[in-house]
Amino acid sequence: MKKLIETLKNIWSIEELRKKILYTLLLILIYRVGCYITLPGLNPNMLNQAETSGGSGILGLINSFSGGAFLRAAIFALGVMPYITASIFMQLAGIIVPQVAKLQKEESGRNKINQWTRYLTVVVTAFQSIAYATTFLGSPQYQAALDLEHFSPFFFTLSTVVILTTGSMFVMWLGEKITDKGIGNGTSLIIMIGILARLPHSLAQEFDARNAQGGGSGGLLIFLIEIAFFIAVIVGLILLTQGVRRVPLNYARRIIGSSNAAREVSGSRDFIPLKVNMVGVMPIIFAQALMFIPQTVAGMINPNNTGGILRSIGDPNQWPYYLVYAFMVIAFTYFYTAITFNPTDMADNLKRNNSFIPGIKPGEPTANYIATIMDRITLSGAVLLAVAGVLPGAARILGITGGFADFYGGTSMLIGVGVILDTLQQIESHLLMRQYDGLMKTGRLAGRQPAAMI
Repeated sequence: MKKLIETLKNIWSIEELRKKILYTLLLILIYRVGCYITLPGLNPNMLNQAETSGGSGILGLINSFSGGAFLRAAIFALGVMPYITASIFMQLAGIIVPQVAKLQKEESGRNKINQWTRYLTVVVTAFQSIAYATTFLGSPQYQAALDLEHFSPFFFTLSTVVILTTGSMFVMWLGEKITDKGIGNGTSLIIMIGILARLPHSLAQEFDARNAQGGGSGGLLIFLIEIAFFIAVIVGLILLTQGVRRVPLNYARRIIGSSNAAREVSGSRDFIPLKVNMVGVMPIIFAQALMFIPQTVAGMINPNNTGGILRSIGDPNQWPYYLVYAFMVIAFTYFYTAITFNPTDMADNLKRNNSFIPGIKPGEPTANYIATIMDRITLSGAVLLAVAGVLPGAARILGITGGFADFYGGTSMLIGVGVILDTLQQIESHLLMRQYDGLMKTGRLAGRQPAAMI
């Protein structure tokens, strides 16, 4: 406790770091206020039922990323999700289109891609806003919330599209300002704050549910066991996020200086940190998006049939769903690792820098060696990622309330753990630059790879 208080004092004593933290907190506060301002033409009191249900499927995922603003029909309902969608599209375009890949390697090219991403964000937000407004106008459960006396359907749709598009661009601007002048990655912080904002309410719901079922001390004991398991899951996610395989690396001897004053510098040793989970939460997000397809197809084929293979695969309360889901997470982990990590480029960079892996020839043998190691550690990382993705569903089946079960791994906690580690790493860098102790005695915090950032 004394070490913690001393570290907090050191953080507060650094003027630049203090201003960055306060600036970040201010912008996050502005974002959270906007998450509670309802769109014009809607009665917020009539939306309580939809908000309490928590949503399901892809809508529930979007709602969790927006901190509940999606089901509240707030002006920041779409949050940064359109920007994330546009960023993923441009990232995949860089892999498929050679011209875009060439631009990504240049500073001016990256600035141009960032500008294209912003334009694409506006387009994606406009389409999602139209779908959002159409849902309210066409769904019977939302008819009571509409104020059609003062807002015609056309005007409601127009105002919703304009406000949601403006709100998403403003949230994107907040994220960029946090990244430039605050602490941490702004977009990731906004997503994390939206996710963790639901945690206190979910804890209270679970506590009330256990008290109602256990009738006093028994329910409290079960709740404490759940909290202990929840902490164990967080520790496991930290290990998964920071786990690396260190590949030893040697640098060849070099001659430094002119011919008259040349001196030979002996080679040094280092290592290549290969992440166990190099792709972050992207495989889970892709798998979740595709797992909604079987039930949709089954409903289109035969809406009255509640059984069948497609229904079982698309039902989160049945074991076939989790078998297919785990398999898809593993498959997407390998796929996304393959398109984001190139062992041949790494081997070429090592050769240009006069470095080599002991016992391995430079060039193609080095690339094959690194690829073999990546295949092995990716398998363990993919399996652990699949377990993390399945844990919320398993917790829900065991009787834990849906809101609290979502924090037992899955997308929510993986993003939360990763973003917190990245932010703490930046804070630690400020401390070490000014000769203060770091946040850990055993070594420096390790953040995520850029490919894993959200």
